[in-house]
Amino acid sequence: MGEHTARVVWSLGAGEDFTSSRYSRAHHWHFDGGAVVPASSSPLSVPVPMSDASAVDPEEALVAATSACHMLWFLALAARKGIAITSYDDEAIGLMGPDDEGRTAMTEIILRPRLTFEAGAEPEPGVLESLHHDAHAACYIARSLRCPVRVEPA
Repeated sequence: MGEHTARVVWSLGAGEDFTSSRYSRAHHWHFDGGAVVPASSSPLSVPVPMSDASAVDPEEALVAATSACHMLWFLALAARKGIAITSYDDEAIGLMGPDDEGRTAMTEIILRPRLTFEAGAEPEPGVLESLHHDAHAACYIARSLRCPVRVEPA
């Protein structure tokens, strides 16, 4: 369906000691549209100051990508059905733990979308459940993951 690219750039900082692992994991992600995102390892994996807690870490990015993919499909499907959504807010969470082989992995992603609708336009819960099911089935990211993605609408 196409190729998606990202450029990931890191360099050793002045005074850092690479071979003793005393170096910053802060780096930047560059995308084709010109966006540059400050990134780092998670402070849960590599303590500050070697990680930058204010930057996006790969685990957060995976959760955000999963949430965004689901949201975009959900909105497209809702629009096709004439459901007038005015906002979508997902406080998604990714759970890390041992996988079946005992290695650390993302073991589950939970999406918790909250929706608002135009006045008087809120559909029945069954309609929303069906839309979430269809959005999940269509989401490229969720279909590419080994861990389950659970949707718990608020």
